[in-house]
Amino acid sequence: MSLHRVVVLLVGPVVAYDAVIPSQVLGLASGTDGRPLYDVRLASVGGQAVSTVHGYDLGSHGDQRLIDDADLVIVPGTHHPGIRREGHLPDDLRSALARRLPAARLASICTGAFVLAAAGILDGRAATTHWNFAGDFRRLFPKVALDPRVLYVDDGDVCTSAGLSAGIDLCLHLIRSEHGAQVANHVARHLVVPPWRDGGQAQFIDIPLPEKSGQSTSDVRAWASTHLAERITLQNLAGRARMSVRTFNRRFRAETGMTPGAWLTQQRTRAAQRMLETTDLSIEEVAVRAGFGTAASLRTHLRRSAGVSPATYRGTFRTAN
Repeated sequence: MSLHRVVVLLVGPVVAYDAVIPSQVLGLASGTDGRPLYDVRLASVGGQAVSTVHGYDLGSHGDQRLIDDADLVIVPGTHHPGIRREGHLPDDLRSALARRLPAARLASICTGAFVLAAAGILDGRAATTHWNFAGDFRRLFPKVALDPRVLYVDDGDVCTSAGLSAGIDLCLHLIRSEHGAQVANHVARHLVVPPWRDGGQAQFIDIPLPEKSGQSTSDVRAWASTHLAERITLQNLAGRARMSVRTFNRRFRAETGMTPGAWLTQQRTRAAQRMLETTDLSIEEVAVRAGFGTAASLRTHLRRSAGVSPATYRGTFRTAN
């Protein structure tokens, strides 16, 4: 298995947290032989240390020539005034990005999307950035189909993510896409973070926190996640939580940002994906064990979530492994 060469292009003042996410996440991924799957390098124009928004400088491994043979170039968040306020990309940065190989992927974390947009790379594409800067982004880059609600957007050869921890989600997504769920899950366990948050999940939940009554839906959710193959109704879940349906539904939405039905479908879809990735069970059996009942129902939900059929999804991850 070939080593993926990743270059993190630092644009000062850089958000240091964003800048080290690829090294922390991708750097932990290893194959069955224990060998690393990614070689992550930090680069800057001219190879000099780059100032951070936190008052210290961040060193680099080299200059823009590191991009020449990179498989993936990631741009972390930046407070560069010309880019963030005017949408103007300096010529040296434009030239640096132009050095990438035709087959190389591009990605951004948080306001790194401003850099890609200023280069014209995101014109006509779906993308995201931190919700707090969506207004400025739309003003500067009206040609980009911005969706500030989601955690990350995978648009094939270009991926963008929201702020801070969404960069971790994106990197785990990249590992999952390229090397399968088992490798990504191993990295997530080491980082003590959720192994997978769907890219379409909301960046934030603008609803009140649940009342401090001592009651929670967490135990019921834990039970449901291990009984997905069974018929589960809202009344059944509320009864287990010893709440009325109305109270349970309100509290469930406050704690998860989703309706019980949407959450259950999400869990079943993820369970089906894990089985498709890691087992040889037939698609019909996967559908039954995940709680969808029929292969047709599984196909409908997986197409809605991942955009592909179960067979295509399985083939993609088998090829990646």
